[in-house]
Amino acid sequence: MLANKHDYLFFDSFVMDYLSLDSFSFIHALAMAPSGDPSAPGGGLMGFLPMILIFVAFWFLLIAPQRKKQKEHDKMVKALEKGAQIKTVGGLFGTITGVKDDRFVVRIAENVKVEVSRESITAKID
Repeated sequence: MLANKHDYLFFDSFVMDYLSLDSFSFIHALAMAPSGDPSAPGGGLMGFLPMILIFVAFWFLLIAPQRKKQKEHDKMVKALEKGAQIKTVGGLFGTITGVKDDRFVVRIAENVKVEVSRESITAKID
């Protein structure tokens, strides 16, 4: 038990010397946490409200736009036909000369054809 002011100073220096700042901050945060009394105001659903708001913000700012972009990309890839000019993920530009189930045959130079997966097509060049 800490009895006098000297003991408190010794304890503080012990904590600062032997515990890192991160662990000290963590211990301090635990000590200052609310008691968890369910009758206290702000408990229950109000405790989850910030987490719910963060999820909604992530949905509208990150997830929904990415899903929309992915749907547009899938629609573009499905609409590709023989003769279309394309760009691949690797930066190759070429013309589609054949369409297979899961890939395209792309001409990237005279007498040079490669097969690329549907997922590797990034853009259709007009």
